[in-house]
Amino acid sequence: MEFKNLGVNDALLKAINDQHYDTPTPIQEQAIPPTLEGRDVLGLAQTGTGKTAAFAVPTLQNLSLQRNQKQKRVIRSLVLTPTRELAIQIQESFESYGRYLPLKSTVIFGGVGQGKQVAMLKSGVDILVATPGRLKDLVNQGHVNLAAIEIFILDEADRMLDMGFINDVRQIIKLLPQKKQTLLFSATMPKEITQIVDQLLVDPVRISITPVSSTVDTVEQSVYFVDRNHKIDLLADLFKKERMDSVLIFTRTKHGANNVVKDLEKRKIKAQAIHGNKSQEHPDVHSETYYHASPEP
Repeated sequence: MEFKNLGVNDALLKAINDQHYDTPTPIQEQAIPPTLEGRDVLGLAQTGTGKTAAFAVPTLQNLSLQRNQKQKRVIRSLVLTPTRELAIQIQESFESYGRYLPLKSTVIFGGVGQGKQVAMLKSGVDILVATPGRLKDLVNQGHVNLAAIEIFILDEADRMLDMGFINDVRQIIKLLPQKKQTLLFSATMPKEITQIVDQLLVDPVRISITPVSSTVDTVEQSVYFVDRNHKIDLLADLFKKERMDSVLIFTRTKHGANNVVKDLEKRKIKAQAIHGNKSQEHPDVHSETYYHASPEP
């Protein structure tokens, strides 16, 4: 199977060839044809399976078929994703695959000033990639109008839930036109996501590439049973015995992350808390959901 067998047009095939992609991945092979037909799609696939191209390529093709270059650009496709890192990656993919098409895309996310993002929106875009918080802010300020959305893509839906964005997502959905094509991708299907699927998608094509709730093959898992008072002792001991150079540790609350950092530093283990109360412009901050710890030499 090749991309040309999926109904992808010559301009997109040329861009795909520029990326040295020859054979579509399973999610691409199964998602591209129904998306090109205008069907709603529910894709169960993990990060790393090629799902960005699975929705970006057919979205670009469908939008390009109806692009009137004499009209002012309006946002015709919205991609909603949970983190700015993912948003940037998705935007880069749209630019790469759409380089030979008369379409324009941009990305908006929080943690940075909005000036440049607003300027891009004012210049007119066809495709908007966004994180929920910044999108809501700019909608409320009147910088984003979602009335002309033809294709809505909800990526990493289960991570939206895990990161506490599910209510924001529901509010954004209410701003979208009733008639549209919807593509929803998620690695798992918790109850809240199932409810959104039932509310949002119409007779969707259901695609499952990996077992729901499965873990990628490259992840090795182990469990340690320990009481609350000895968790930090266990962490410190693991750092010492396993000789780990860089570690991501997830906590339930922002306050808990700060406390763990203090406890690790008492044991001479360098640590930095990263969460929603800290600006992403801070030099030590790279994400909103974890903190980094590394043993001193």
